Amino acid sequence: MTSFESDYNNGAHSEVLRHLIETNGEQSLSYGFDKWSESARQKIRTECQCPDAEIFFLVGGTQTNATVIDGVLTGYEGVIAVDTGHINVHESGAVEAFGHKIIILPSHNGKLTADDLRDFHNRFYADPVYEHMVIPGIVYITFPTELGTLYKASEIEAIYQLCQNYEVPLFIDGARLGYGLMSDECDFDLPWLAHHCDVFYIGGTKVGALCGEAVVFPRGNAPRHFFNIVKQHGALLAKSRLAGVQFDALFTDGLYFNIARHAIEKAMQMRQLFKDAGLSITDSPTNQQFVVLTPAQIEQIRKTIAFETWEPIDDNHTLCRFVTSWATTDADMQELASALKAL
Repeated sequence: MTSFESDYNNGAHSEVLRHLIETNGEQSLSYGFDKWSESARQKIRTECQCPDAEIFFLVGGTQTNATVIDGVLTGYEGVIAVDTGHINVHESGAVEAFGHKIIILPSHNGKLTADDLRDFHNRFYADPVYEHMVIPGIVYITFPTELGTLYKASEIEAIYQLCQNYEVPLFIDGARLGYGLMSDECDFDLPWLAHHCDVFYIGGTKVGALCGEAVVFPRGNAPRHFFNIVKQHGALLAKSRLAGVQFDALFTDGLYFNIARHAIEKAMQMRQLFKDAGLSITDSPTNQQFVVLTPAQIEQIRKTIAFETWEPIDDNHTLCRFVTSWATTDADMQELASALKAL
């Protein structure tokens, strides 16, 4: 069975595993003070062109989102996100569990627009009793979005400018950041992104690591005592080297970007296979591809291919998700091609 269910259903890239094995016999400091974590931080600072960046390594995406949002907000503040946002749909109420309301705005092909953000703030502060409400304290977007779409540089720039005007930080969820940056349709790079938000994270779990996300406060602007906040959330690794060693490998010789680019190349091959089969697909330039299938087509493809049904379109059609990763092989693509030929 070939699986395109997700981009985290493999282990780790061989270079990451090699670095873990090679360093396994060495003793180290704990809680983020090991030498590999510091080496990884310095490499990430260099890649981001942010010499003053504060960087923290956490385990997974939900934990990272909840910790960052709770760390930035006060008790009476909430987070703005679109209705399809990961924190709103797929994180079991993790943000709300720490006492923060998610303020929902409509998504446009998975994205937040500057116009909607401006309109919301104008309406909110025009209300004479807004102080009785949950105050918008942070804006959350994902790159890529949950639908595999990408923000243009101009769109993020417009959102970030509004955030600065309203003195609200912009937080970019980068669980799949590598796959967004390496897409042919992305019109900016990592340094540009780092200079157009207040906090973001570099996803490792989905891009070659066993686990791990690197939270970056690009201007040394982490909340006071953020280390304690991470600890309070149960997110502080005692064996911090687990994340540090992995990111040290991922940010050596461009590995992170090279393996992300591989996934994009495979996704574009997948996209062409769907087109050749006459199937309807959405507009996604990243490693998540969405295709419309009938019940019979789903049943046939699932004989040899694992994938995810996303949402029903009507009684006879379902939107399904197929995901490539750093580990997708030519053999995987051949299996998909064979499954589609059988339709």
